[in-house]
Amino acid sequence: MAKVKLTKNEQKKQKDALKMYTRYLPTLILKKQQLQMEIRKVEERAAEVKAKKEALEEEFRSWIAVFGEDVGLDHRVLRVKDIVTSTGNIAGVPIPIFESAEFYPASYDLFEKPLWVDKAVSKLEKLMLFDLEYEVLEKQVELLNQELRTTSQRVNLFEKVMIPETKANIKKIGVYLGDQQTAAVVRGKISKRKLKVS
Repeated sequence: MAKVKLTKNEQKKQKDALKMYTRYLPTLILKKQQLQMEIRKVEERAAEVKAKKEALEEEFRSWIAVFGEDVGLDHRVLRVKDIVTSTGNIAGVPIPIFESAEFYPASYDLFEKPLWVDKAVSKLEKLMLFDLEYEVLEKQVELLNQELRTTSQRVNLFEKVMIPETKANIKKIGVYLGDQQTAAVVRGKISKRKLKVS
């Protein structure tokens, strides 16, 4: 606990600080709740994207199996040229929002590959889009969790340190000033008696 001056000015300063802390604390608590809610929403969205990707992968595997031939399609056929994101804001936290992605044209010899390869490349593109969106959603969760940690620390600081400390300081100053006032009254009465006796 920091040492405080036992004066009326310090008492007023401590009361003003307490008023500010108690006014600011509900805002912090609300921000903490909002961040927790938004993290859940983003995690649910990430789970949706992952489930869609897994369903598409399963469909893709069974679809390729029908043709029964290995045409050598892999992630090198399709490369990401640019990822388009915008910036959103959740509870004062700037977060990336996945918009789309641009791919380099798939490079394979049309004369050597079967006709269905074009459709396979299109499905690969969709799979990669799900991966890219999932990565952006993970980044959102990471950023929101960082802000949640900071906000939780502030809430704890206000609830467990600043407010109780300030209340204790106000009480301590009040007791001291009350004692001083009582002592002054007693000294005044003693002086009065001494004057009457003389």
